[in-house]
Amino acid sequence: MEEFIVDVTVQNAQQVLIEESMKRPVVVDVWADWCEPCKQLMPVLEKLANEYAGQFLLAKLNADTEQALAGQLGVRSLPTVMLLKDGQPVDGFAGVQPEQQIREMLDKYLPKSWDVQLQEAQKLIAEGDVDGAQPLLRAAYADSGERADIAKQYAAVLLEKNRVKDAEEVLGKILMADQDTDYQQLMAQLELKQQAADSPEIQALQQALAANPDDFESAYNLAVQYSQTERHEEALELLLNILRRDMGFADGAAKQAFLDIVKALGKGDPLAAQYQRKLMTLMF
Repeated sequence: MEEFIVDVTVQNAQQVLIEESMKRPVVVDVWADWCEPCKQLMPVLEKLANEYAGQFLLAKLNADTEQALAGQLGVRSLPTVMLLKDGQPVDGFAGVQPEQQIREMLDKYLPKSWDVQLQEAQKLIAEGDVDGAQPLLRAAYADSGERADIAKQYAAVLLEKNRVKDAEEVLGKILMADQDTDYQQLMAQLELKQQAADSPEIQALQQALAANPDDFESAYNLAVQYSQTERHEEALELLLNILRRDMGFADGAAKQAFLDIVKALGKGDPLAAQYQRKLMTLMF
């Protein structure tokens, strides 16, 4: 069932009130045509149901046409709102309530935003879409206050993307109490990635640049090598240093490479935003 709002009848009561409440909270709004307070409350509940986009199901029950069902639910006055979870009423109210009070009731039973993001990311990972999962995990990690279990899943994706420096930063914030077997495995992967980070081509370019810091050609080629191994920050920093002194280097190739890396990082990536600001400052 994908609906946000549904009418409850005797025919679908088992599915809506019992089966669906095993999957997500169900808010039952018991109303009638002659009930003026019901007409005030229903638009508020419908607005919230659409806003929360399926995190809960709004089940509207007409007390006149479904008297037996309303009686089974113990309804004594209208409007009556019940919140069902796992087939049982866990909260509710009678009469008209302010929208904010209804939100506060819902928030006690709905999943937090970071849990929703985490579930969506896990689904994408299972489907092989690591790129799609990364921004969701980044948001979940930040919104949850850097929760340890989310941090480990985020670090795992960063390592798979070869964003070794970012993974190291995330893992470095995990407290000792949360440094379990999964954490130890991620640290082992991190160490292997760090050891394998410098290919012979990269090492040669690093040596050439160390010998001559003004060798823009080596700096540009090294930035390209870094970007191909997902070492985005190192690549952007090298390219930015070139652009500080020669915005048109290699017929604009350095600037284009810089923009391509920022674009590849994706909208909302903190690193992309940081270097976009640096480039704008340099240009204007």
